Amino acid sequence: MKGAVLAGTQSGVGKTVAALAIIQAFDQDGYSVQPAKAGPDFIDPSHHTAIADCPSRTLDIWLEGVDGVRRNYYRGNGDFCVVEGVMGLYDGDCSSTAMVAEALDLPIILVVDAKAGMESVAATAHGFRSYASHAGRDIDVAGILAQRAHGGRHAEGIRDALPDEIQYFGRIPPQSSLSIPDRHLGLEMGSESPLDTKALTEAAETIHTEQIIAAARAPPRPEAPSEDVQSQSSISKTNSGFNSTPNTEVSHPRIAIADDSAFCFRYPATVELLNNRANVITFSPLADDPLPICDGVYLPGGYPELHGATLAESQALRSLADRATDGLPVLAECGGLMTLADSLTTTDGDTYEMAGVLPLSVQMEDRYQALDHVKLRADHSTLTADTGEVRKGHEFHYSAATVDSDARFAFTVERGDGIDGTHDGVIEYQTLATYCHLHPASGAFDTFIERVRS
Repeated sequence: MKGAVLAGTQSGVGKTVAALAIIQAFDQDGYSVQPAKAGPDFIDPSHHTAIADCPSRTLDIWLEGVDGVRRNYYRGNGDFCVVEGVMGLYDGDCSSTAMVAEALDLPIILVVDAKAGMESVAATAHGFRSYASHAGRDIDVAGILAQRAHGGRHAEGIRDALPDEIQYFGRIPPQSSLSIPDRHLGLEMGSESPLDTKALTEAAETIHTEQIIAAARAPPRPEAPSEDVQSQSSISKTNSGFNSTPNTEVSHPRIAIADDSAFCFRYPATVELLNNRANVITFSPLADDPLPICDGVYLPGGYPELHGATLAESQALRSLADRATDGLPVLAECGGLMTLADSLTTTDGDTYEMAGVLPLSVQMEDRYQALDHVKLRADHSTLTADTGEVRKGHEFHYSAATVDSDARFAFTVERGDGIDGTHDGVIEYQTLATYCHLHPASGAFDTFIERVRS
């Protein structure tokens, strides 16, 4: 599968809108598109999924390694892969867009804000292309997509000013309807605020898909195939990625995953691995679904802070708390940690009683409290690691946790902030809750399945 990487000159330049317009353009031309996202983000991929109608792949060097990124790429399906970058092209020390493009050997389409420029847009593109050798990156800035560019003389001036080695792949017209509302953690989710269909269709008509296809390449194959995660082609093409029919192998554990707008941050590869090696069932604490009969629970991250009153009255959380205190294995990440706390206080000062499984309380803050790739070393054998093992992940949250003096931690933080700057992973009963989001390439979910099975 050939593809290209869509990179920005900086954060906020409009990469997500540009990616959605390209996906729409390919669809209108009769091509199927596999979307992907460089970096650990959950939110931008939700918009990809809303337009492409298939889960967006996560491509992150820190989380997966070079071979892991290539394997994840080839688990996708489609005639073409559009990889949306993270921040600016060269930004990020663990997994920049440039690093992902280099690992995949894909050409780069640079999104440049052309609102108040013409020849200067070409100069910007030339500088980004020339900087690659200075940065020691073997990458190819093949062309540009002019964001917020008018047609006529404006577009022609940009195209004519470009050096011969930099192509003009089209433009995104300046339309107020081509914007996505944001909140803390980033944009609103794709299911909440999809782009205006008419505006997106019009934007797609100004993109030169055939030129993009001509410039595209297929990445190198990974050195070894993945044995743990099944191909995307063998799971249902739903927005969540959950199988419509559960795995009925008797030896497979039954794992319940919280799945609603409060618990919506999970990687497709995680769902695929769990679908392949467990009987996966879902429940919604917001709908007050009862906790299903299960051998273990996975509470992914999301936005519990937006649903404090509902969660405080959730019978599902009360039954989960009862089962957790009885020793049911529960793995919770970020929003899941917040929900298992004694209480959650919003920035408005409203305090809600949560599940009360963990000896801690959570306070939402006006500014983010952590944003980084994370490296954790296990101090104890726990649900996701044996003693001494390292797990890599990422953290991004606006909440702060205050732990009781008798709280027990599972990990020492070697990179990142964790819960208290030094530790992450509160252990209580057979529950593990972290601020760290884990990717299955870390091995964490393999260990989780084995712990649940035993």
